[in-house]
Amino acid sequence: MLRSPPAALALRAALAKNHRLTALQQLRGIGTGLFNSNQWTGRGDYELNEKLHAFAPSSRFTGTLRGKVTFGAAVERAQGDEPRPSKVKCSFSKIEGASMNLSFSQSCRWFSALALLLATIPSLHAQQTSTTAERWTEAQANAWYAQQPWPVGADFLPSTAINELEMWQADTFDPATIDRELGWAEAIGMNTMRVFLHNLLWEQDPKGFEHRIDAFLAIAARHHICPVFVLFDSCWEPNPKLGPQHPPIPGVHNSGWVQAPGTEVLSDPAQYPHLESYVKGVVGAFANDPRILAWDLWNEPDNGSDSSYARGDPKNKNQIILGLLPQVYAWSRAAHPTQPLTSGLWHGDWTSLATMPPLARIQVEQSDVISFHDYGWPETFEHHVKLLQQFHRPIICTEYMARNIGSTFDTILPIARQYRVGAINWGLVAGKSQTWIPWDSWQRPYVSDQPAVWQHDVFHPDGTPYRQREVEIIRTLTSGK
Repeated sequence: MLRSPPAALALRAALAKNHRLTALQQLRGIGTGLFNSNQWTGRGDYELNEKLHAFAPSSRFTGTLRGKVTFGAAVERAQGDEPRPSKVKCSFSKIEGASMNLSFSQSCRWFSALALLLATIPSLHAQQTSTTAERWTEAQANAWYAQQPWPVGADFLPSTAINELEMWQADTFDPATIDRELGWAEAIGMNTMRVFLHNLLWEQDPKGFEHRIDAFLAIAARHHICPVFVLFDSCWEPNPKLGPQHPPIPGVHNSGWVQAPGTEVLSDPAQYPHLESYVKGVVGAFANDPRILAWDLWNEPDNGSDSSYARGDPKNKNQIILGLLPQVYAWSRAAHPTQPLTSGLWHGDWTSLATMPPLARIQVEQSDVISFHDYGWPETFEHHVKLLQQFHRPIICTEYMARNIGSTFDTILPIARQYRVGAINWGLVAGKSQTWIPWDSWQRPYVSDQPAVWQHDVFHPDGTPYRQREVEIIRTLTSGK
């Protein structure tokens, strides 16, 4: 049901006053204050004030009013300028593909009927755009980014969780640890965290999961941190299971992380409606929440985890995701989030769209803001930033910092600040994920000895920095000094 918004009431009140019919024209470009278009023909121009006009029936308008608008006769039949009791029927023949009919009985000027009709246009537009949400324009994306502080943070998992399931399940959700560790992040100047969700959590208990996400956001907001939420992930264990998670494998990097969705769901299109429900449910629940920075729809979608769990992945995994990823973008946009959508590039030749892997092209062409992963040398990082500037959108690096292979805070963060590229390093606090241990631990576990240099993570479990100079660099660069 369409209700008269305050604007409609104001217009009707104004029309009830003794304003004059100032022109009846067959010309274009006369009295266009309300619509800012010069394409009216054959209409009466009823002046409310110097900026606002109402128009007579049998008018036709083609122009821009929150998008392309076309309509025919505004009032079926009403004559004269005096109040008269009647039932006035009003209709638009087309407004962005939506039609509307209004009728009411009262003593009114016919202009009041028209004014009420005009005031409902935003509602009709909102109804229509509910099914036609589109990617942000470059201008919209850059305007949004200009309003944000320079995003700096970490990929976050509390030290008491081995994976995203253990982080979020009701029995192991740990607000005290989350609060403590986000406090350490805030203290060194971080203002965002990248946090992984999981479709199984939504399927198990939508309301409970939503409540825990809200609780996490409340904690993060207290520390002035706006997270990026990740919906799906193609890395590590392909057969996730709810319930208690296994303990860490001694000496092995990220030994309990799980994919979302798992192989069983990914291989069965009949289960995709569950994924759609998850995406629309989570994004829709927080679509207007200013505590969220962005939605990262799929982490490294064509990463096969060849060194760890490749045998459990579907053989045609990349082809499956090639068809599924555009749907995930569409499902997310159907929820009308006020936050941007993204999915991070992580491999391939980014010289142009033509040289990119197929999934990377989808990521670039459908993302509102561009994100990428880079664990290489600083010159490689800068080269990638320059390549991605061709798309004229904000850029956020959502994974970097592997000390043992040349990606460090000392070298990467100054470059990110120079180009105002968001910088989110992997790992905040060393814990059950064991991501301070290098990737090669899958071939040679670090059991009898420890790595000479931590690969990821910033803090020991007690809050002591791994390297004091690093936190000083982060704090200095984020403070603007």
